[in-house]
Amino acid sequence: MSIKTSHGAELLRRARKALALRFSLLDDKADDAVIDETIRGGVELRGATPWILIFAIFIASIGLNVNSTAVIIGAMLISPLMGPIMGVGYGIGIYDFPLIRKSLLNLGIATLIGLVTSAFYFSISPLSDAQSELLSRTTPTIWDVLIAFFGGLSGVVGSTRKEKSNVIPGVAIATALMPPLCTAGYGLASQNWSFFAGAFYLFAINCVFIAFSTVLIIGVLHPSHRQFVDPQVEARVRRTLFAIVLITMLPSVYLAFNLVKDEAFSSKARQFVKREFRFEQAHVTDVQIAPAQRLIEVTLIGEPLGRSAIETIRSRLGDQGLTGASIVVHQAADNHIDVTSLKAGIASELYRESLRDLAAKEMEIERLKTEVATLSGLQAQGRDIALELKAQYPQLEDVVAGYGIEPAGEPGREDRRVFILSAISPVALTESERARIKEWFQVRAKSKSVYVMLVAPATEAATRKKVRSHR
Repeated sequence: MSIKTSHGAELLRRARKALALRFSLLDDKADDAVIDETIRGGVELRGATPWILIFAIFIASIGLNVNSTAVIIGAMLISPLMGPIMGVGYGIGIYDFPLIRKSLLNLGIATLIGLVTSAFYFSISPLSDAQSELLSRTTPTIWDVLIAFFGGLSGVVGSTRKEKSNVIPGVAIATALMPPLCTAGYGLASQNWSFFAGAFYLFAINCVFIAFSTVLIIGVLHPSHRQFVDPQVEARVRRTLFAIVLITMLPSVYLAFNLVKDEAFSSKARQFVKREFRFEQAHVTDVQIAPAQRLIEVTLIGEPLGRSAIETIRSRLGDQGLTGASIVVHQAADNHIDVTSLKAGIASELYRESLRDLAAKEMEIERLKTEVATLSGLQAQGRDIALELKAQYPQLEDVVAGYGIEPAGEPGREDRRVFILSAISPVALTESERARIKEWFQVRAKSKSVYVMLVAPATEAATRKKVRSHR
């Protein structure tokens, strides 16, 4: 028993050692002095760096304004915002309070530059509508927290390697520091304070959790530049850090919960409308769902539904997990239909129908092209087979090779394509020659489904023999 126990302990020890070597952050780690110099250098915000930030803010604002994802990604790649944020986390990790103050100061200046620049652009831009790229940055959730956290982990790990990779640009894109800052500027320019609050909160989430992930990695690496402070000061710093992290995270959890709840309601509502509003003489042109009010609005055209039919549909809401929801049905007879929305709904449905028809026609065209290509290939193959057989048996005349269709003869079964070979021989062929020709034809046609017809004179009259081989 003790031998088995010791053997298991040894295997466990080896497994732990192998995992430690495989996932060691100390492998390929740059020198502490290099890491320190790299992070401190990224904190600086002077000279060309502020100008690069201003240009990046303009690019990101334009991308948000015209709803161009590619332009926004380009702005994120050239933005220098990551440096001060990682500087804050690095300073906390090594208890370098002057570096923390310097990083926070530069981050504040960079944030102010971003807000002023983006607000200036959106105040003079002729495009004032909030596009989807703007709207998506106004409601941060717990998933944004996770993206910032894991993105920050990737960024600091990549920054501490000897060989620099493309991690930092990827982190800049994933965490998306620039778009929420520019969206906050849009909120300032348009005096839309809900936009400003939501976007700036998302920016704050990214900053806090990138810095927090930096602190964690620095704590694992134990750099030589780490300073030793009074235990009480160290405990106070840790408590403050985790308090900031917790305060930043909690609202996003609440927003994520509401988002999931709203999405679940919207999904159930769409399924309900799709399932219940199936009528031959009435057609759904528009569905509006308001999760906050638990309201479903359906617009119909065609033969109006009676009150009893609508009430029957309402009675089924609870059965589909929509208890407490209300449904409003707009019909042509109600005079409550928005004509513009109705036209848009009809046009949208016609467009979708045309797309479906076009897709079906394209599939049919592709099928016919494939069929034509197959037939052309079979025709060329038949000609080659005939020439090859003629070269092997010069006495054969009128050699023809092709294909035909064998009817299934039974319902539910498909017809099958068979290959046909026919020839006339002035001299009677032996059974072995016929068998050899059949086998050769099967190999050449790459099919077991063949018909071989070799016509040769038996006495005075010609006879015909057909050899059939099944699959």
